[in-house]
Amino acid sequence: MSDSSVRLQKYMAECGVASRRKSEELITQGKVRINGRIAVLGDKVNPSKDKVTLNGKRLAAAKKSVYIMLNKPRGYITTMNDEQGRKCVASLVGDIKARVYPVGRLDRESEGLLIMTNDGEFANALMHPSTHVPKTYRVTIRPEITEKQATQFRNGIDIDGYVTAPCDLKVIEVGDNRTVAEVTLYEGKNRQIRRMFEALGIEVARLKRIKVGSVKLGMLKQGAYRNLTETEIYSLMKAAGMEEEN
Repeated sequence: MSDSSVRLQKYMAECGVASRRKSEELITQGKVRINGRIAVLGDKVNPSKDKVTLNGKRLAAAKKSVYIMLNKPRGYITTMNDEQGRKCVASLVGDIKARVYPVGRLDRESEGLLIMTNDGEFANALMHPSTHVPKTYRVTIRPEITEKQATQFRNGIDIDGYVTAPCDLKVIEVGDNRTVAEVTLYEGKNRQIRRMFEALGIEVARLKRIKVGSVKLGMLKQGAYRNLTETEIYSLMKAAGMEEEN
């Protein structure tokens, strides 16, 4: 094959079908064909010449991979459409020609850094539980947190029978009946930070994601987005354990 050939599972991931691992499963199940023949693990394809189908439907890679950072405001849900008519992040990126979607979630009352992309493999790698890509949040809580509670928080909190993984917590500022802290998680459960503080009898007044891996929200205005730089994209791929291969 020519130098432009790539591994079949990588091509499938680039088409947004699934992660490479899941794509390998689809191949071994005989659901993938190359130019009409059933594909096998180890096959390579030339995207410009070969016809690849999954369950009879032809696959096509996205024309261009898009990676953006959105500063999600409070009151928006992290989805591209909503049957109940609630405000969605889709309305904030409507002028992007590519069909991007959120990588992970921020709940409706949370705000801050939300990565969006049309690269299925990239999204799956960042969200996979095994990668443990750290995410850092600025949290305003009421009232202040004691050192004993902070230690409990860092070591793990029992939430409905599940003990959260160890995390980082640093108190930034203590004011009148409020405390500002930075929390870094290495896993991502639904409304995890809020539920952890609630278990300690502490109210979360504001929750803002400020960092994913080494990528920082910075001074990006609320409701605005920007393209990630090549350096930022590479750092996230590296953090997620994505390997560069053909």
